[in-house]
Amino acid sequence: MNKVKLAVSRRAVKAVFGSVVLILLLAMALPFAGLWLADGQAWAQNAAEPAGATNERSNFWRAVRGGTEGYTAVKGPETNVLIQNGGENWRYLRTDVIIQYGGYVILGMIGLIVIFFILFGRVKLVHGREGMTVERWSLFDRTLHWYTAILFIILALTGLSLVFGRTLLIPYIGKDAFAAFAQVAKDFHNYLGPFFAVGLVLELLKWMRHNVPRWVDVVWFFKGGGLIGRAHPSAGRMNGGEKVWYWLLFFVGLALVASGFVLDFPGYGQTRADMQLAQLVHVVGAIVLTAVALGHIYIGT
Repeated sequence: MNKVKLAVSRRAVKAVFGSVVLILLLAMALPFAGLWLADGQAWAQNAAEPAGATNERSNFWRAVRGGTEGYTAVKGPETNVLIQNGGENWRYLRTDVIIQYGGYVILGMIGLIVIFFILFGRVKLVHGREGMTVERWSLFDRTLHWYTAILFIILALTGLSLVFGRTLLIPYIGKDAFAAFAQVAKDFHNYLGPFFAVGLVLELLKWMRHNVPRWVDVVWFFKGGGLIGRAHPSAGRMNGGEKVWYWLLFFVGLALVASGFVLDFPGYGQTRADMQLAQLVHVVGAIVLTAVALGHIYIGT
């Protein structure tokens, strides 16, 4: 009787053990079965598709990448465009072209100033000072000039520090300090920009009649502004160099102001492409004016 019970219990253990093993094997095989079924369905789908047919998902994301417009309930410029392709072009131009060569332009101007100073030193008055002064510019003109000049310097420092800060400042002050500085610099730049625009427009309007190009300016340039020859060339009220600076402010400065307003007030129908173009124009104009302003400041002092 005991032998019969022992045989029965052994068979029960074997049955339980076999069931457990079978369950484990089935659990491990199920994922592969699902994979096999998925492959089979994909194969069946591919077999059903005609030759030359394209994948619908690929077509969808290809259209999104190409800037195709979709549907959205949100109203606004380009709200129905998920990906704008020009962003990558803007990044390349800003990072790999403008920032790199813009730095060369500013450093090149500083180098030219140093070379000029080494070759010619301080340019002194021919007959020295006689103790008499003549008012060339009125108090309003001088105030307007320094109002605009001071704002220009602040905007140049804050703006260019944002452009070149990642390369020049972060290695020395760290990311956290630069982030705090950049926030303050950006606010100063954005709020002071319109005040600079007012000063620039007033300067251009008030001094335009003095900066009309004339033949005497051509002669002035041929004589190097007095560096070539002994006699100082005639220039009238404004010499050729001052007139070049004026018209540079007129064209580049106004482009700088216009692009700045586009960036300062983005909620007036601008698309992403408009903002990208405005930013590129703004940075290029700022670099050009800053480089030439260094020469203007050096000559003026």
